[in-house]
This record gives sequence, C-alpha cells and structure tokens, in this order.
Amino acid sequence: MNPRVLEIESSLIRRVASHRRSTSIDLGLGEPSLMPNPEHFAFAMRYIEAHGIRYTPNAGEPALREAIARHYDYPGMHGAENVCVTTGSQEAMYVTIKTLLDAACDELLVVEPTFPSYIKMARLEGITVRGVAMHEADDFAIDAQRILDAIGERTRAIVICSPNNPTGRVLRNDQARLLVDALESRAGEPIWLIHDEIYREQSFVDDEAFLAERYPHTIVTNSVSKSNALTGLRLGWIIGPQAFVESAIKTHAWLTSCTDTFAQQVALHIFTELTGVNEHVSWYRAQWAGVMEALRASKLHFIPVDGSFYACVRLPQRVGSYDAAMQLIDEYDVLAIPGIAFGDVFDNWLRLSWVAPLDKVREGIKRVTAYVNDYV
Repeated sequence: MNPRVLEIESSLIRRVASHRRSTSIDLGLGEPSLMPNPEHFAFAMRYIEAHGIRYTPNAGEPALREAIARHYDYPGMHGAENVCVTTGSQEAMYVTIKTLLDAACDELLVVEPTFPSYIKMARLEGITVRGVAMHEADDFAIDAQRILDAIGERTRAIVICSPNNPTGRVLRNDQARLLVDALESRAGEPIWLIHDEIYREQSFVDDEAFLAERYPHTIVTNSVSKSNALTGLRLGWIIGPQAFVESAIKTHAWLTSCTDTFAQQVALHIFTELTGVNEHVSWYRAQWAGVMEALRASKLHFIPVDGSFYACVRLPQRVGSYDAAMQLIDEYDVLAIPGIAFGDVFDNWLRLSWVAPLDKVREGIKRVTAYVNDYV
C-alpha cells in the first residue's frame, strides 16, 4: 500500500454524519436541500437523444468552456482556453495542486480554518503543506497580513476558500488589495493564489473580493454543486491563465479522461439560461436572514456569516468539539459537525449547516443552545 494513503485519515465529517438517525435534526453535511431545476436535465436529455453520450474533448465541450469563461469574465481569462471542465470542484482542486506544485521543492500554504481536503490532497502527492490560522479574536476574519507573514522560502501557492467553509467569512476587498499588492512587489518566482469559489453564489456582503479580478497568477476552482443543488452531478471547473490550464488538462485527462457528457450538457444549459448559477440566490438570502434572527435570539456566540450556508457557534471552554457533537446526537438528536474537522484552531467550535427547512434549523439551534446552557 502507498504509505501516504495509509497515513491520511478518512473524513471525520462523514464519520460524524454517519451517526445521524431518522429523527435527527440535520445540521451536518454541506449539501443543498433544494431540488434542482428539471429544465436543465430536459435540455441535456434532448442532446443525448440526438447525439448519444460519447466522449467529449478532455478539457470539456468547447461551448461549455466558453460559456464559463464568458460568465466570470476574469481579466486575461476570457476564453475556452482558460477553462478545464472537471469532475466536481474536488477534482478541480486536486488537478490544480498536482499540476502546479513540485513535491521536491514547493510548499502549499492553506488559510485555516479550512475544509480538510486541500491538506489531504497535498499530502497524498507528497507536497509539504502548512496552515496559517486566522485569529479567533477577530472571529476568523481573513487577514492578509497574517497570510503574508506565514509565507516561507518554499511557498509556491496559497489556498483561500472564500466564502469560507467552515467559518462563513469572506475575503474583503481591502484585504485582497493588501495581499495582492504585497505579492506583486515580491522578486523572483510568483506565488500563486488558488481561490476556491464553491460558495460564491452564497455571499451576503457587498465587498467580497474575487482574486482573479486582481491578480494574474490566480487559479479559480468552482462547480454547480452548491449554486444549483447538484452535488451528485459532479461537474466543476478550473479557470486560470492559458499556460497553466494547458498543463492542467493533461493532468485531468490522465485522471478521468473527460467529465461526464450528460453533466456537461446540464451545465451548458445552466450557463446559457438567464438566471444560471444565480437561480437559488434569493432562497439563500431569505434563509440567511431567518437563520441570523434565530442565532441572535439564541444568545450563542457565533461567527458573523458573510457567506456560505454555515454558521459556527462557540462551545463552552474546555469542551472538545468531537465530544460535543457526539453528545448532541446521543442526547439532543441534532447533528452538527465538530470544529476539529477543520483544524486544531477550531476545536472549540461547531459548524451548523443551515440548508434544512427554516423551522428545522431553528429547532436545531434551540437544541444546541440547550446543550450549551446545560453544560454551563
């Protein structure tokens, strides 16, 4: 067995979620509860009936690649040649890390708290990876100076998830400006920014920064999983400079050949419709308003929710998040994800996903509040 595989733990998030009962209030996995728009599938089915379901080019259907590039319209990344269609954003991130970084000499810096896959992907490839923790006293706001101070001699790339999973914080324009200005003033090989935009359509602030608009050495990963309630479709993409994307296509081709043809047609319909990836935005904004009201009423200490569909609440001192999550399932019948899954810095927190019906989310928050109050 590959020792790197043996050393990497399986998903703690999935292990905790497996304890869910049929009666549980589910505030666990980050999966939309909305039903997808059936018109996207009808369009794809008409294509399949006419053309079959053959291979596409490795990089994806040219029309889809062009539509993705045109929608985001990042400077210098306007065309199909700037896009590689992937099997979800997970593959997009894995391909990016594998293509960009040399295990012999490069290091990946990951902004924490963070979804654990970035670190595990790098370790699977033998790439040195370090985390840079945002400050709890600032409610884990994304702090450009802390990121810059953590850069080492071998740092070749920095992963930033904004809106962030788990914290819900968003990289603001002032912090992006500070980060980009400092990186552009450095001598030598550029440091790349990898921006995971998977929660882009669940942003609730007006000054969110999109790094590819500012910095030419940016690679973006995203998918239709969260924006269009299509987690099982497994359709994502990489957007980046043409030279990088050409290499990423080779990596992607040897991993999966090409992305599912039916899924690509679904995505093409999404990107050619008027509402497109924004079709669920109004629902999330209304849901967010109700969740914020419930959290404020609970008196729990929670992190400001700038984006994503998570809310993170603080546990009493000296309460480990894994034990708390297990107690919540066993005694309060509510599923929440322990903060330790997102790094040691987050062990005193719980992540609550608020995609369930609002009445269920409110009840779940009440049960978490009861747990915290009973413990105190």
